[in-house]
Parts: sequence; structure tokens; C-alpha cells
Amino acid sequence: MAEKQEKSKKYFGTDGIRGRANSHPMTAEMALKVAMASAAVLRKRRGGNHMDRVVIGKDTRLSGYMLEQAMSAGFISMGMDVILIGPIPTPGIAKLTRSLRADAGVMISASHNPYQDNGIKLFGSDGFKLADDIEQEIERMIDADLDTHLVEPEALGKASRLEDALGRYIESLKRSIPRRGSLEGLKVVVDCANGAAYKVAPQVLWELEVDVIAIGNTPNGRNINAGYGATATARLQEAVVDNNADVGIALDGDADRLIMVDEKGDKVDGDQIMAALALWFKEQETLKGGGLVSTVMSNLGLERLMTANDLTLERTAVGDRYVVEHMRKHGFNVGGEQSGHLVLSDFATTGDGLLAALQVLSIIKYREKPASETLKLFDPVPQILKNVRYAGDNPMFNDTVRNAIEGAQGRFNGNGRLLVRPSGTEPLIRVMAEGDDPALVDTIVNDLCETIEKVVRVG
Repeated sequence: MAEKQEKSKKYFGTDGIRGRANSHPMTAEMALKVAMASAAVLRKRRGGNHMDRVVIGKDTRLSGYMLEQAMSAGFISMGMDVILIGPIPTPGIAKLTRSLRADAGVMISASHNPYQDNGIKLFGSDGFKLADDIEQEIERMIDADLDTHLVEPEALGKASRLEDALGRYIESLKRSIPRRGSLEGLKVVVDCANGAAYKVAPQVLWELEVDVIAIGNTPNGRNINAGYGATATARLQEAVVDNNADVGIALDGDADRLIMVDEKGDKVDGDQIMAALALWFKEQETLKGGGLVSTVMSNLGLERLMTANDLTLERTAVGDRYVVEHMRKHGFNVGGEQSGHLVLSDFATTGDGLLAALQVLSIIKYREKPASETLKLFDPVPQILKNVRYAGDNPMFNDTVRNAIEGAQGRFNGNGRLLVRPSGTEPLIRVMAEGDDPALVDTIVNDLCETIEKVVRVG
């Protein structure tokens, strides 16, 4: 099936605004306008003439300096005080926005993308990512005359730095550990992706008495996600085995994503981690909502496991923002994505890779069983995901592609699942299929990708 499209937005994707640094829309001018427009829209919704403060964090990309200063100038021009945090995981910004009683939070990051890209993620005063309708209103304001919203000279904001930001975030992570227990006895390799968690991840593990080995923790502005992190786990898998570690933790550039590696060096994706967390919460009688929330990308094997344990798996569109919205609306406290965004709403308002990792480490320590047993709770149904890059018009609207998708779904004859969707962050069409017959799954995905590629070439 072709995934239902969300309301069209000009600049915002499924996770903020993203693009190649120093090219539209990721220019200093655009960052300035985003800040000004955000301030104007949020001030209007708040019903006041003045907004007090905004918290701005970033990952380790070279372009972060440029965008940070531009956004700071934009907010100050609208009468807001800016609190600069520096490199910190995205969930840290969400937490600080709430704890500092800020009116908004900004994270400058392109998550798992290479350093040449960057992005802007916006949070409301409650620490949650802004809703679609607010983002659309900000987009309209970006293209309007922003000069009419500028404050008088005496009302300009000012900028300052919060020196103990990482310490605050670390303490919040430590408080999430069940019974605030130590993790002493565990040997863990953590891959920081040369990103936002390069300081905080090794530090919080050390403070919890873990024997920690850190890799991907020497950022230089250009090496974020380059051969390290949640999307490139080969080095972590090797390091876990070589160091005889109990488990490996892989974060992405802004540490809102988690992939793990068991003691054998095998990768563990978000579906398996969600399964372990949901069943653990059920055992502890803390699971809310009667199951978990994930996206249309999660494996059918996870759904079958939930059903076998009298739990539900409710699916949303791709993007952790939609998972969070569904969790809030229906009262769930465990959710996430196969890609590693994991949301534990008892402790956080957004995906938090470190938070989820600490919960898993607690389970491993409590059960006194290896990660390969703790984190491999179901056999995944054969699933293949391939991407087709395009330039120009979205091929999803082409009749040939639409017909091919309909025909491909029919070939499963009810014994599989097909999902075709455009990426929310890159010019890609993602083709995913799963079913009990791996040969059929492979054939369907390859045939459909070939059809899309032909349309792209002709176009």
C-alpha cells in the first residue's frame, strides 16, 4: 500500500526542517526567519505581547555554529532571551525546555544524516515537538513580512549560556533507573556517533558504575555519523566482541535513536528493544495502554509477539512525532520505531536513546541473562527495505507507479505486507515489504524499485 500522505508542508518534514547546510533551506537567513516566525506564532498563541526565553541546543556539526548564531539573533530581535546550551542530545533540549520554564526549545541537528546536512527541530513549552498545524502556521509566517513583528530597542532579548546543562540532563537520566540502582558489573561499549552525546553518554554510564568503553566520541565537526553510530554499527559490533562486553549501545548524531548490539556482536533493532521494554513494563505492572505504539514500518513479528502476550501494537505514520501524538491521545507509555526512536513517556516527551539504553541495561542486570536472550524475544518476519532516490517531481504521484504498487500488494495474496512511502527527510521513495516467503518479498521489492527507477529516469 502507499502510505497516506500528511498535510503538505513547505519546509517542515517528519522531523523538523532539514537540508544541506548553507543551501536553502538550511541557510543563516532561513534560520533567522524560522526563529522570528516561531517567536511570532508562539507569542500569538500564548496571547501575550512578550515571550521570555528559548533554549537552543545543537549537535557537533560544523554548520551548527552558523545556525545557532542566526537563530539566536532572530529570537533576540523578537524580544526573547536566549539560553545557549551547546552540544547536547535532542531529548536533553526537550527536558531543559520544561525544567527551565522556557517558552520554546530548539535543537539544531540533522540526526543521522552526514555532517554536510543540518536541521532545525522545534519544541513547545511542554517539551513536545510542535504539532503540524503550528508548523504550518510558522511556515506561513516565514514567507510573510516579519519586520512588522520586531520589538522596540528597549524590549530586545539577550543571550546567555547554561553551564550545567549536561549535569542536569545526566541527573534526570539517573533518576529513571528502577529503584535508582547501580549498573555495576556490566561492561558496555557505547558508540556516540561523534555526535551530541559524545560527553554525556560515557559520563552517565560511568556514574552508574558501568565498565564503559567509548567509541565515536572525538567529534571534529565533520565526522558525525561517519562510520559510527546507529546507522553504521560494524565498528561497535567488532568492539563488543573484542572487549568481551555484555552489550553495545549505538546512538545517532543527536542521540534520540538507539540500536543495540548483544554480547555475540549481533545487532538489535528498535522493534526488539520495544518488545523487551513492553514486556518488562508489563511484568512490573507499569505498562499503560495495554500494549505499545509503533509505526507502519515495525515488523509483523513484533505484532505477533504482542498478541501472544495479550497486548496490542497500534501503528502510526512514520515519524516519532506521530508515535508520541498517538501515545498521548490514547494513554500509552511505551512506543517507538524500528529505526531506534524509543519513547518512554513516563520519563520523556520525545525519543531518547540514552534513556532507553539505561532501561535495557537495568533489565539485563536484573534478569542476570545475556543480552542475546534479553533482547531477542521474537523471530522477525522476513522484511526488506530499499530506497529509490529521485530528483524533481515525487514519483509516488505517477500512474505507472501507483498501478505497480497495487499489483505488488496483490501478489502477496493476503500473506504479506507492502508499504511504499516518500521519506520525510530526504528525496527518497522507501519500499518495504514483509511476508513469510522471503523469496517473494525479495522479488516484489526489487520489481517495484525497478519500476520506480524507470519512471524517475524518464522523468
